[in-house]
Amino acid sequence: MAAGNAFEDLSGVKRLASDNPYDALIEEAQGDPVLKANIKPLNSTGTSPLILLLQAVLQARYATHRATRNNQQKAKLLDQSFPGMTLDQILRRIEDPDIEPGYADPRNCLVFWARPPQSLKELVGEVQKMLLTVAPNLWVMPSDRLHMTALEITHSRTVEEISTLVDKMRPQIAEITDYTLQHRARLVKPMISYDGTAVALSFLPAAYEDLSNWRVKPDDTYTYHHLRRDLYTLSKGTGVDIDSRYVVPSAHLTIGRFITDIDHSIIDADGKTVPDPKKMRNWLAKIDEINVWLENEYWPKRNQAGIRVGGEWIVGEGKGLDCRMGTLWYGTGVTVRLGQGF
Repeated sequence: MAAGNAFEDLSGVKRLASDNPYDALIEEAQGDPVLKANIKPLNSTGTSPLILLLQAVLQARYATHRATRNNQQKAKLLDQSFPGMTLDQILRRIEDPDIEPGYADPRNCLVFWARPPQSLKELVGEVQKMLLTVAPNLWVMPSDRLHMTALEITHSRTVEEISTLVDKMRPQIAEITDYTLQHRARLVKPMISYDGTAVALSFLPAAYEDLSNWRVKPDDTYTYHHLRRDLYTLSKGTGVDIDSRYVVPSAHLTIGRFITDIDHSIIDADGKTVPDPKKMRNWLAKIDEINVWLENEYWPKRNQAGIRVGGEWIVGEGKGLDCRMGTLWYGTGVTVRLGQGF
């Protein structure tokens, strides 16, 4: 998602003067006063209670960012001065070639994507169907294009610039794309996140909720935020500069974008298209309804073992990381190398 405050960190984390932007959250979590007060010897599982609490702090920061941002965006969308949805003009021209015949997206990027497993694709499909009941003109991301940006190296460059970066990174790309084979971060608690440009399905780093029979507590000590930190370090080690927009505590897949405002506007007496508060309230009510459904059906339960299929995502399941280059804003582009899955 993009526009406005899309990439503002709303978790409350203070940035550090560090070579790696992902260090700040981990270091702050380690310095949490509650965490320090609970330092004890290793327990019977071989995991320190300090480590257990660390994961809870990391999850809480991601949750704070997600909830704060949704509340902030809801207030903007309902404000009387809201000018209307921000339409993706590039996607509009791609979807409707008659707008500008021969148009091609000029924004070339280089990223490492995490690809969702089939169970998650199916959940996204169900969510998209629900959204389309109130916004039938929403552009929805095709299931084969779904992705989560684990690390963005750069964006909005020329083909030649991206090719140069790929050549520089190539000796280490196999190591990076296979990294999730031995570093298996788990994500849980799916929720719709949104703004005036797009809709996403977002997750939180796991903190030992409802571990399956084959996964034990020490496995969750390595979180998605640790993975992002390590991918940054590995990529930086190739000698490239990393120009990433995605350093906020968020784990999300974009599932829909706005290319028309017809679902959220009306024609006034002067023949002008203006935002319709009633349609907007219906849109936000549907999102709230879906989020309640997701929490009831796909979140961990205190008195119920296991998480419903689709409600958790172990990054690297089925496919390793996808090193992707080209015009990939909408899930297209070219794979440089797809990592090995488990």
